[in-house]
This record gives sequence, structure tokens and C-alpha cells, in this order.
Amino acid sequence: MLIDFVPTVGGVSLAEAPAFKKAPGGAPANVAVGIARLGGSSAFIGKVHDDLIFFIFLELLVGEDEFGYLLTDILKQNNVDNSGVRFDPSARTALAFVTLRADGEREFLFFRHPSADMLLHESELDRNLIKQARIFHYGSISLIEEPCRSTHIAAMAAAKESGCILSYDPNLRLPLWPSADAAREGIMSIWDQADVIKISEDEISFLTGGDDPYDDNVVMEKLFHPNLKLLLVTEGSDGCRYYTKQFKGKVPGVKVKAVDTTGAGDAFVGGILNSLASDFYLHEDEERLREALLFANACGALTVTERGAIPALPTKEAVLQVLMGITA
Repeated sequence: MLIDFVPTVGGVSLAEAPAFKKAPGGAPANVAVGIARLGGSSAFIGKVHDDLIFFIFLELLVGEDEFGYLLTDILKQNNVDNSGVRFDPSARTALAFVTLRADGEREFLFFRHPSADMLLHESELDRNLIKQARIFHYGSISLIEEPCRSTHIAAMAAAKESGCILSYDPNLRLPLWPSADAAREGIMSIWDQADVIKISEDEISFLTGGDDPYDDNVVMEKLFHPNLKLLLVTEGSDGCRYYTKQFKGKVPGVKVKAVDTTGAGDAFVGGILNSLASDFYLHEDEERLREALLFANACGALTVTERGAIPALPTKEAVLQVLMGITA
């Protein structure tokens, strides 16, 4: 969990931005709110819901500062149970400055050395709560430093033992890693434990050492491991590709006028996980999977029509309305 600072105008570098607006979020928080917005139940570790669908997200520490309290309030306002958020008095909440330059590339500048999210200890895990989850979703940023790395691995093991689906979105942020090699090694160190993986085209190129991200053989031979149920590749406005042991294909994107692409991938993840939680065998039926992925694509598309990730995350009703227009 962190605070994004985004320019008040688009198409400029961080140095050129005249001012910034704070936008609470971070990938895990975006996904959690996205699922809640769609009618599912979501929580960070230590948060309990008694609905059928229950999600656990790994990162829960924030600084005992105004930004930390802001983040917990945002979760509560968006129907994500925040009762288990831990506050660390010795570290600040992470900050990130983010902009979309005129060339379409995002630019990041992080302040987190150390930030509270890096300091989660294994002793703070409540394994009984993890056992109540149906899906355990995580990224790779918590693998960068100890003690959070060991905590991450322990939480994954507990979730796997309890029968959770393990969902992995590496969410590559190279500036946070000591080096590109360290990032590649860290991301791949837990690759073969996930049941569901979502990656982008750029991440395919990075993880495979520059191979063609559009080559199905590259994806299947280098990234699809024997225990994987579903591998998803997001392609921005062009939609997504899917790979299972039985079939593969592509689902087109939903065309909209983009304003801010921040959080689009997280909205996509929230959409597909929400569907998967109510249909554990979704990956075995291609027709149902394609329907769920079109829904997830629409979640991502609607998110880019407004500024800021969390404010733009759509409701289920809004997504269904857009899809009705496509199929009409």
C-alpha cells in the first residue's frame, strides 16, 4: 500500500509537472477495492469477511503517519475490511510519483527506504485467517527485502496448504530492485508455485531475456510451468491472451477513450479473480473463460476513462452495461 502522486496535467515528465495530486493505492489495494466494487469480498491479511468469496492480499503494513491513516480510511470507504492493517511507528508509508509522458510511457519515482510495507514479519501472520481465503493474490515487490520476503514465502505456503488458489501478478517495478538481474531472479523464484499468473508483454520480454512477447511458443516453453492452471497476458487496449494446458486464445479489448492508464491492469485482475472465485473450474471451459476475460477487459477499459486508479474502478453494473453495448 502506498500513496501515488500524479501530475495535475497529462503528457509531461515528473520534472515538468506543475503540481501533483495524491492518489491512494498500490496494486494490492487497487485489486482489493476493484473486487469489492464488483460485489466480491476482499481483505488484506488479518481482515475477515464471511461471504462466499474471500481474498487475502499480502501487503498490509503502513506507516503510523497521516498517509497510513489515509490508506486505511480509503479501504474502509470502499468496503474493504481494514481491521487487520498493521501500523509501524518506525517507518513511513511508501510514496510514489507517477506520470504518463507524452510518448505513452509511465515514469516512476519511489520513496521507500525503508517504508513500512517492507517490514512485515512472519510472526505477524495470522495463519488461521489465511486458511479462510479462497484466493491468495500477491505481487513481487514484497520479495525485494527481508523480512518481508520470508513473510511472503511463508504466507504463500500457508495459503497453498489450506487449498487457496495462488494468484501472481509480478507487477515489475525495476527502480525498486537492486538490479535487473535481481528482479528477474526474485520474480522467477516463486514462479512455479502459482496457479494463476498475469503478466504484460513487457514483462515477457524482460523475464525471457528479450524474446518475442507475441510468440506463443516463447510463452508456453519459458513461462508456462506444469502446475499452472491459467496464464494471462495483458495487451492494453488490444485485450488479453490466455493459456491453459488444454487451449489458448485471445480476447479483444473494449475500446474507450483513455484518460489515465493507472490501475487498468489491477482492475483486470480484480475482474478475473472475482469470476474465478465463484467458478473454480473456469480455466477448464474455454467459453466460460472467454466470457470472464471479456468482463475483465471491460473492467480495465472503464478504469482508464477517469484519472486515478481507485476512483475509476468500475461497479459490476457499469461493466455489464458496457458489455451490453458490445453484444447488442
